[in-house]
Amino acid sequence: MRSIYPVLRYPDVRAAVDFLRSAFGFTVHALHERPDGTIGHAELAYGEGLVMLGPGPVPASRPADDDYRVYVAVDDVDAHHERARAVGAEVVRAPFDTDYGSRDYAARDAAGLVWSFGTYRP
Repeated sequence: MRSIYPVLRYPDVRAAVDFLRSAFGFTVHALHERPDGTIGHAELAYGEGLVMLGPGPVPASRPADDDYRVYVAVDDVDAHHERARAVGAEVVRAPFDTDYGSRDYAARDAAGLVWSFGTYRP
């Protein structure tokens, strides 16, 4: 059973959901629309993990390239990287091998938040 759920804020939750699905391969677990048609809460899944998205501003200053918000374990880092790059994710660190046996890369989403992907599974 999961016990930790990262929560990320986006000015346009629907656009974030669309980008995270197409670039990083997330699937929609739940979407809760407001009466005006905007999304007030979303839950996206990747494997056994979930992240929650809600409306709100992105931090005023753009996060540094090494300021990762969420780490996601993936099976094939190179294929995942190519998918993200192909749909316009800004790759801030190309795939690389770590000294602890993981293969990782990092990319910004459309709102500027940095995500880290790798083969390491805690």
